[in-house]
Amino acid sequence: MAQRSRPTISKRQREQARIAKQKDKMARRAEKATRPKSADGVPAGVDPDIADIRPGPQPPADWQIDGDE
Repeated sequence: MAQRSRPTISKRQREQARIAKQKDKMARRAEKATRPKSADGVPAGVDPDIADIRPGPQPPADWQIDGDE
């Protein structure tokens, strides 16, 4: 008989976790809505994807540098 109550307890735990996750998402969405749009530090009129790129050859990324050198 003890086996019958186990699925109910685990289901309740799953439901509580789902509800907590929903509340966290709602809080993040509310925070995002109140935050100003240009809070990322990129000036207006500059594409944020290419803001850090300089003309000319680019230095190699960290994952491209060999550790043997």
